[in-house]
Amino acid sequence: MSKKLIPFILLLVLIISACGNKTTGTSGEETKKEEDSTITYESENGPIEVPADPQRVVALTNAGYVLKLGVNLVGVDSWSMTNPRYADELKDVEVVSEDNIEKIAELQPDLIIAASTTKNIDKLGKIAPTVTYTYNKVDYLTQHLEIGKLLNKEKEAQAWIDDFKARAKAAGEAIKAKIGEDATVTVLESYDKSMYILGDSWGRGTEILYQAMGLKMPEKVKEMTEKEGYYTLSSEVLPEYVGDYLVISKYNDQDNSYQETDVYKNIPAVKNNHVLEANAYEFIFNDPISLDYQLDFFKENFLK
Repeated sequence: MSKKLIPFILLLVLIISACGNKTTGTSGEETKKEEDSTITYESENGPIEVPADPQRVVALTNAGYVLKLGVNLVGVDSWSMTNPRYADELKDVEVVSEDNIEKIAELQPDLIIAASTTKNIDKLGKIAPTVTYTYNKVDYLTQHLEIGKLLNKEKEAQAWIDDFKARAKAAGEAIKAKIGEDATVTVLESYDKSMYILGDSWGRGTEILYQAMGLKMPEKVKEMTEKEGYYTLSSEVLPEYVGDYLVISKYNDQDNSYQETDVYKNIPAVKNNHVLEANAYEFIFNDPISLDYQLDFFKENFLK
């Protein structure tokens, strides 16, 4: 071999080696990027790998939390579809259920959010990472923070929580200044021929009234709702549970004939025009979208 060729061959080897190292470096960066595309979320059932930036979420519960954080939904439960507050953002979203696994699979979700009571969790988990929540296991604001952690938007969730608490506190002070520090409020709902009074953490604006704004509930309501969070009663005994003010989470498509009875009409809160009627479909949930609306509703109706 000519001595003149040796330097050339050495140079060629160095070039090939450098290219190889560059390729290896690029591969390492790609691997790191791929690893960064998921995060570990500490769920009720232990750690689970979920997308760091989910693009196709199916929410069988808690849809409002996802919407508030600006994450794309491709499927939601039927109850979420009844809330007028979600209507615009859900107009192109599919209605799905825990019983229709095939339809959920067709949507190709990258994350599924469900309740701890949802059926077919194992099957859902084979479609996409599935995270479940137990209703009222944590308070309503912590629930939003947890969804924020799941969706990798914890800062956004905390910012809303801080702002909401400040707004609700100010509203509560203004309302108590008008109706009195000791005025009591009862929240009532009637659905499918059953009547309920609600505790301090059962949606329907209860979290705002009793927790965020610090308004009082009648002692009998507090006693009877303490265990389950709500209490079923008959219209005949309703006067025993109604405080100075009555908030009705009302379904206009249900039987509301109790409001035509003398028993109802003779309740002091009714006679004093201290009844606030809200659209139940807008009042069911306690997610940030619902809470923002409910807070405005209370401010407008108590302070008008």
